[in-house]
Amino acid sequence: MTQPFQPDGFGAVIIGDELLSGKRQDRHLPKVIELLSARGLELDWVRYLGDDSARLTRSFRETFASNDVVFSFGGIGGTPDDRTRQCAAEAAGVTVEAHPVGLRELEAQFGPGGTPQRLRMVEFPQGADIIPNPVNRVPGFSLHHHHFVPGFPNMAWPMIEWVLDSLYPHLHAVGSRKEVNLVVRGVRESEMTPTLEEFNARYPELKISCLPRWCPPDFELELGLRGPVADVEAARVELEQALTGNGWRWENGRSRN
Repeated sequence: MTQPFQPDGFGAVIIGDELLSGKRQDRHLPKVIELLSARGLELDWVRYLGDDSARLTRSFRETFASNDVVFSFGGIGGTPDDRTRQCAAEAAGVTVEAHPVGLRELEAQFGPGGTPQRLRMVEFPQGADIIPNPVNRVPGFSLHHHHFVPGFPNMAWPMIEWVLDSLYPHLHAVGSRKEVNLVVRGVRESEMTPTLEEFNARYPELKISCLPRWCPPDFELELGLRGPVADVEAARVELEQALTGNGWRWENGRSRN
């Protein structure tokens, strides 16, 4: 029996010249973080890319070689600047071809036949599987645990939810991870560094952060502990004791699961 896929992490590729030029503001990054977090998962990396074919192909070659689940937003339509399908195919060493299920979805939505531009939207890399689109039935596609969806949020976001719930339910871990934050006042990063280095060594499963703020006339640090619940709780108790022992003023910040 084939074992369920166990990724090293989750990534996102967000595509479009309009994002890099500032004509449009990205909304996908906060949403994909939200969708993963609701399932006890988290995003490990993100790349913003324009519509340059060579750069897209190089990037997909790199990410195909990883062991990550990757969500790719944008560039799968039928206009000349939509190059994601072809670049993904080139990166995978295959050609694009009309997907039979995709053609059936188009016919069910728009009737028999169709313009070359519309039919082009279901030309996917060989070996790809489709991702259903609940809005207009023009599907996205999956290849090598990369999942390609349109740039339109009303289509992309339910398609990503479908991917997470249909293909990776075995990875869901609601309630297994937690984040707590402590706010320390009157302390600089350089003073806090030895303490954080010690906690990094003792709790390698945690992501430990230190965000400084200057709040004249005082300094402020927001310390974050994120990871498995048991490790977070143990580290928090010890960190609170260390802060108190050093005579530093601190208080609890926001926490989330």
